[in-house]
Amino acid sequence: MEPPDFEAMNYTVDPGPPGYPLCEAWKEGAEGSVFHLSNILLFLGFMGGSGFYGLLYLFSFLTVGFFCSTLWAWSDSCTTDSFLWSFALFGVCLGQLLYVSYRLRSVSFEKDFQELYASVFQRLGVSLTHFGKIVACCDGHIQSLEKDHCFAVEGKTPIDKLSVLLSGRIRVTVNGEFLHYIYPLQFLDSPEWDSLRPSEEGVFQVTLRADNPCRYVAWRRKKLYLLFAKHRYIAKIFALVVRNDIAEKLYSLNDKALNSSGHRYDLRLPSYCHTPGTELEKTDVLLQVPTQGGRTT
Repeated sequence: MEPPDFEAMNYTVDPGPPGYPLCEAWKEGAEGSVFHLSNILLFLGFMGGSGFYGLLYLFSFLTVGFFCSTLWAWSDSCTTDSFLWSFALFGVCLGQLLYVSYRLRSVSFEKDFQELYASVFQRLGVSLTHFGKIVACCDGHIQSLEKDHCFAVEGKTPIDKLSVLLSGRIRVTVNGEFLHYIYPLQFLDSPEWDSLRPSEEGVFQVTLRADNPCRYVAWRRKKLYLLFAKHRYIAKIFALVVRNDIAEKLYSLNDKALNSSGHRYDLRLPSYCHTPGTELEKTDVLLQVPTQGGRTT
């Protein structure tokens, strides 16, 4: 019996061609400008902020960035996967961009409400969506008040709403004596609103009369409390702005209330309630307070 020929029995399988081309050397030269532009746009896009305008900024840059990435991947036949992913992400970002644009258009407001949002609510970080709910609570209605007409009468007008003055000027008096003015973007009835619990009722203790034609927005008490019950965040925002408005009014009164000697009243003292109206009204113009030695400041 002849010994087996192991060399003839040694079958060697030739390796087939690799499934993917091997990188045998670095590619000479840099990628095209479209590739670099797409990455720059993506970098800028991911720096977007929050809110509607932040989302609009984010998806605008991402849409253009992924579109450039799609063009770059299309130019190279070896990057089919990159092309498909870039094209899919481009479609998603474009859809989000159109959706955000539609939402932004649907929450647009009148000029007066835009000024109110920019001056009071935007700096507190209130989104347009939440502000839209606040505007819807008053039905987007702006009310007018003619010159010398009263917004509230002392001892008669019930406290059943919360209002913000948008234009004009309101004179506040008590027992016929002048207290202070209310200017645009200030609450008309913040002290009255904060003095009552939701279940309580009351009437104004001061008279509010228009010095010139005024425009204001008012939220009905019951509807506003229903809004607060549904959205605790809005309730906290209103609590903050109302109490801040009260504090500004108190500090303003404390600055303007002077006695016959030129010294300021302290609002914490009971004697403040008996200040003559003429002394307070004169403080709307610049007053000079005498100091020791006959000098003025």
